[in-house]
This record gives sequence, structure tokens and C-alpha cells, in this order.
Amino acid sequence: MSAPLRIGVLGVGRIGSMHAQLVAREIPGLALASVYDVDRNLADAVARDLGGEVAASAEELMAGAGTDAIAICTSTDTHVDLLLEAVGYGKPIFLEKPVSLRLEEVDRGLAAVEGSGLFVQVGFNRRFDPGHASVREAIARGQIGDVHLLRISSRDPGPPPIAYVRVSGGIFLDMTVHDFDMARFLTGSEVEEVYARGEVRVDPEISRAGDLDTVVVTLRHADGTLTTIDNSRRAAYGFDQRIEAFGSAGMATSANPLRHMGSVTTDAGTRTEPLPYFFLERYVPSYVRQWTAFEDAIRTGSPPPVTIHDGRAALVPGLAAWRSAREGRPVAIDEIS
Repeated sequence: MSAPLRIGVLGVGRIGSMHAQLVAREIPGLALASVYDVDRNLADAVARDLGGEVAASAEELMAGAGTDAIAICTSTDTHVDLLLEAVGYGKPIFLEKPVSLRLEEVDRGLAAVEGSGLFVQVGFNRRFDPGHASVREAIARGQIGDVHLLRISSRDPGPPPIAYVRVSGGIFLDMTVHDFDMARFLTGSEVEEVYARGEVRVDPEISRAGDLDTVVVTLRHADGTLTTIDNSRRAAYGFDQRIEAFGSAGMATSANPLRHMGSVTTDAGTRTEPLPYFFLERYVPSYVRQWTAFEDAIRTGSPPPVTIHDGRAALVPGLAAWRSAREGRPVAIDEIS
């Protein structure tokens, strides 16, 4: 057995603490080396719970002899600066999505990564969902023939806090960015044109924050595939994530899992469990598979399964979607990139 790869986690808020817990408890080949957060009390609490050390600074964590790889799970606006600093320590890097909300910042990070030749994996976890991955496999194997239509539905159980909405980059860069990545991943074809429409149907405060909460996006891919994406910030019945790929020889789908598969049937009908209500309930298996892929790629010397190029390619349609929604017209990717 190889010694576990020791991971230092920068940022242990909601997403970072989840990553720290998975590294510490769920992935046999990984171990939690240390954590750092600007909120020292939060870092102390996570370290007490999971057993890692608390670094006094981001620099101390990255430089530590006990750290084999670095996970950047801080706020989006800090990602690129921390990435550039982490590159200097020559260790593999896991970088939560999005890389940045600004294309020029992504390109700055991309140039540094390409210049260093370092392993950097971007955290688009939905690629690792077993159901979604099965659709990709069916397409790649030609089981449904040439793909004509791809449909992606992503609906959250409730909107995020307005304070978060104001700094998130908006629905297309915060929420739909996952779907832009999935559209490329599933079809294997680049996006060439984006047409987006949106409304505020959930909370007027979202409009006052300059955002939308209900959107439909159409993508035209280089190979002629048409993708439709629908997003809502409030699905009363739970976290709704579905995919359907329709092709010349059939279709492949990924449906919602229930909380469990038990049911009760009486003369009044059949009652089943509801959907998971939060993304952490829905996607824990994909996060585990994501970290396993990270470890496997490092140990085998393989390229990262999700690259910073993929992070860039998901951001550009998001920027195009905002332009399309504001100007009421289709926007070619070339206008953005």
C-alpha cells in the first residue's frame, strides 16, 4: 500500500469543510494534512473534528513539508492569486470552480499553469456523478448514434442568500456554469453560440441584486448538437438534476435519485421518498469519485480529468449568456473569447 497523499485545504467554509471531511474520512488513499481559513475559529473547529493541523497562513500550508497536494476552496475572487502562489511550490493542485468570474483572470492562471507543467484539477464534480457519467459513456460508445438534442434541467430547492447573489457573478456564472461544463463533457463538442432568456419569478430581491432566478439557455455546438438548459432557483420538491441525450439511434438519461428506494403502497396509492433537498445530499458520491480520480491521476502520472482549460470553456458561455439575456439575441462564443 502506498502512503496516503496528504492534502492541505485552503478555505474551510461550506464547500471547503466538505472537501476536508471527504479527504480525512472517505478516500483511503488521501489524508488531511492541514487546513487554513481567514476565520481562525472555523479552521480550529474543522481541525479538531478531522484531525488535521491548523496553518497560520496560506503560505505556511502550501510550503509545509507534510503537504503533498493543495486544495484551493476559498472564495472565487481569491482563486487565481492563490493558484499563482501555489504553483510556486510545485505541488499538485485541486481548484474549486469557478476558476474566476473574469476571463482575463482565468487566462492569467492558465498561463501560469501551462508554464509550470503542474497538475491542476478543477472541481466540476458533476462529471463524476455515476448517472451523468453513464450518459457520457453511452454517447462516447455510439450507443445512441449521433446526438441531436441534449436537455439539462438544474433546479435548486431554494435561492442562496442575497448577500451571496450580489457577489456570485449571477445565475449564469454561479449555477448554469455546471451545465455549460456538462454540455461540453457529454457531447464532446465545443459550444459555438449561446441564446439565453431569463426572468425573476422566485424573489424580487434577486432582481434588485441585478440577477435572474429562472432561465432557459439554448446552445449550438460545433457538431450541430442543440442543447437546452433550464434553471430555477426554487424547486419546491427538492434538488432537481436531470439529463436527456437524444440521438439518431436512441436516447440516454440520468434521473433524480430519491432519498432512498423504499415505498409504501395502500388503497390510497403509492408513497415514495422525496428528492434529496440539498446539493451535498445529492452529489456526495460524485465528490468522492472526483477525489478518487484526483488521487489516481497523480499516482499514475495521468493528466487531470478536468483541466483549467475546461474551467475557461465553461466560463465563456456564461459570459455569453449574460450578454445574450441583456441584448435579447444569440451571442457567438467568438464574441467573448
